[in-house]
Amino acid sequence: MNVVHILGNKGAEVISVQPHRTLGEAARTLAEKRIGAVVVTGADGSLLGILSERDIIKALGTDGAAALETPVSRAMTAKVVTCRPDTSVDDLMEIMTSGRFRHVPVVDNGRVAGIVSIGDVVKHRVAEIEAESRAMRDYIAMA
Repeated sequence: MNVVHILGNKGAEVISVQPHRTLGEAARTLAEKRIGAVVVTGADGSLLGILSERDIIKALGTDGAAALETPVSRAMTAKVVTCRPDTSVDDLMEIMTSGRFRHVPVVDNGRVAGIVSIGDVVKHRVAEIEAESRAMRDYIAMA
C-alpha cells in the first residue's frame, strides 16, 4: 500500500498558514481544525516549512507568552521531510519513526498534495490487519 491510499481515505485537504502570521494565529487554527500541524506556504503556494504543536510549545518554553506574537517563520521547521504519493506506507512509517515526525507533507510534482499524520498511518494499518483477520476467518470457515 502507498501513501496515495491513505490520502484517498482521509482526503487531501491541507491546512496552511503563511510565514508572517503569528504563532497565536497558527495555534488558533490548529485548535479550530483539531489538527497537530500546519504547512507553511509562500504566496505562490510553495512549501516553506511545517509548524507543529511541538514547535509552538518549544517557542513558548523559550520566550514565554510573547512567542505568540512572533511570526510563524521563527518557530517553523524549515527543513521539511516529505514523501510522495507513491511512497509505501512501510517506508513512510520508517521515515516517521527514524525522524520522530508525527506529520509528513505529501509532495507531488512540486506541490503539496496532502499531509499524513501518524494517526492516519495507524488507522490504515489497523484497517489492513482487520481485513487480513476477516479473510483468514473466512478462509478457515470455508475449509
